[in-house]
Amino acid sequence: MQQAISLAKLALGQASPNPAVGAVIVRDGEIVGQGYTQPAGSSHAEVMALNQAGEKARGSVMYVTLEPCSHQGKTPPCTKAIIENGISEVHMAMIDPNPKVSGRGEEQLVREGIKTYVGEMEEEAREIIEAHVKYITTGTPFVTVKFASSLDGKIATRSGDSRWISGEESRKYVHYLRYIHDAIMVGANTVIEDDPRLTCRYAGKGGEVKRQPLRVIVDGKGRTSALANVFNESGKALLVVDKKIDKEKKAAFSGVNAELIELSSKDGVIDLRKLMKNLGEREITSILVEGGGILQGLLFDQGLVDKVIAFISPVIIGGKDAVTTIAGKGVEKMTDAFRLERVSTERFGDDIMISGYVGKRKG
Repeated sequence: MQQAISLAKLALGQASPNPAVGAVIVRDGEIVGQGYTQPAGSSHAEVMALNQAGEKARGSVMYVTLEPCSHQGKTPPCTKAIIENGISEVHMAMIDPNPKVSGRGEEQLVREGIKTYVGEMEEEAREIIEAHVKYITTGTPFVTVKFASSLDGKIATRSGDSRWISGEESRKYVHYLRYIHDAIMVGANTVIEDDPRLTCRYAGKGGEVKRQPLRVIVDGKGRTSALANVFNESGKALLVVDKKIDKEKKAAFSGVNAELIELSSKDGVIDLRKLMKNLGEREITSILVEGGGILQGLLFDQGLVDKVIAFISPVIIGGKDAVTTIAGKGVEKMTDAFRLERVSTERFGDDIMISGYVGKRKG
């Protein structure tokens, strides 16, 4: 199962909107087949492993990180392939949260006389598909807020300079984070002040960048320039604006690589819940929010954040007017504060990465 977990991680960044799954087939103590989920519409992990095993699959044991699907989608049911290839035992890390599967795959295997086992390394398997779990059960994306800050909680100086707070190792890891997410989201200020490209330079397996995440710019007041770098890269960019945007501003984006999403807003603040629903309908399962403090604050205020990844650099910026990591309204009492759960830390050069999941508020 440990090998299956490792394989599932290789599918991150290419399997969406399907879950990233790994499968291993063992016969007489030897691995005879293994695989992981291919891009949507292609083979699932179980089929990849079965194809590699060939005739050796008959009478063998399969280890898979997620319950095999039992329904016809863009590809045939994996349970059918498992049964037809004569697998004798299937070990599943977890039951599929997808209501179309959820226990039916295991039931079908049991009816055909195949022994099944569930629960080995379930926590590790669930973390790999955490975005898919939320998406398939709610129809909305899993939202991760990522920021790099100084030791005193600033993301830029009072003049707006933010390059570079974090070190090179941290910045390299951020490109991996972009690789495994479906979309990158920023606010208008980030585009105006930093003019980022928001591209991914992590190549993944094979040494080639095969896919760029969708770039989403939230701009309730319509201040973003059509000449910004973010609209002149390969891959799609979405500009989210007030539905009352004037015709001239709208026309300015007709000749660049941008699609406008027009949503209602209040005082220039886009309805972020409607935006999440819209993105879910586009089969966006995961979003990496990279700034700035205003957008991130609004997401927290509206209870839309699932996970936080913070890179803390050992520098002091100071200044009461320096830009803070999380703006918005915030909370009035400490009992109302968002507290992270399942917290983990990792070192990247001199930086410390702290990650955790947003828990339920006590207030």
